[in-house]
Amino acid sequence: MTKTGLPDGIRACLFDLDGVLTKTAVVHAAAWKQTFDDFLRRRDGDGFRPFDSVADYDEYVDGRPRADGVRAFLASRDIELPEGAADDPPDRDTVHGLGNRKNVLLLEKIRKDGVEAYPGSVRYVESVRAAGLRTAVVSSSANCRDVLIAVGMDKLFEVRIDGVVAAERRLPGKPHPDTFLEAAHELGVEEGAAAVFEDALAGMDAGRAGHFGYVVGVDRVGQADALRAHGADIVVQDLAELLEEDA
Repeated sequence: MTKTGLPDGIRACLFDLDGVLTKTAVVHAAAWKQTFDDFLRRRDGDGFRPFDSVADYDEYVDGRPRADGVRAFLASRDIELPEGAADDPPDRDTVHGLGNRKNVLLLEKIRKDGVEAYPGSVRYVESVRAAGLRTAVVSSSANCRDVLIAVGMDKLFEVRIDGVVAAERRLPGKPHPDTFLEAAHELGVEEGAAAVFEDALAGMDAGRAGHFGYVVGVDRVGQADALRAHGADIVVQDLAELLEEDA
C-alpha cells in the first residue's frame, strides 16, 4: 500500500460527491422522504406506508439519477406513473415531476441549512493530489458543480462527470459503470489504474461492474457489510483513515 492507503499502480481517484466528499446524503434522504411521503399520502390517504429514509433510500435512490430513483422506488411499491417530460413542473405526478419536486426541496434545504464538506475528505483529496494522483468527481447530482463551489472544493478535481454531463453525453447512471469509466477516460487512465470512492450501494455495483483497480466503500450510516457485499475492497468511516493506516 502507498501513503494514500491505495495499492501500488493506482494513478487516479474517482470520488462520489454526496456522502463521500460532502455532508449532503442526509439532505438528499430528507428531500426524497418528503417527496414520496407527500405523493403516497395523496394517493393512499393517511394510512400510507412511508418512505424509509434509511432502507428505501439505500436500496432504491442513493447514488442513482433522479428519474431512475423515482422509478426504482415506485416499482418497489408496485406503482406506475407516466414518464412525463424532463421539464415537468414539480407538482405533476409523473416520474420527472416527482424527481423535479425532490430537487426543489433539496435546494431549499441546502439554502436554508447550508452544506459542508467532510474535513477528512478534504484532507484526503489534497493528499492524493500531493502524491501525484489524478482526481475526478463522479456524481449523479445535477447540482454537483454548485455544491463543490459552495464548499470550496471545485479546484481539487480535474474532471467532473455529474448528472448534467451524463445527460448531455447520454451516459447511463449508477449502478452502471459508465460515468466512472468516462471520468477515467478523460483523465487518460485505464480502469484498472483507478480507484472508486463511494458510499452508495449502487456506486459499489458500478465500481465492481467497471473492473476498477480498487473500490473504497465509505460507511457513514452503518452499512459496512452491505458495502462489502456489493463489491468494496475496503470500508472506512472516513477517508482520512486511509492516511492513518500508513502513518
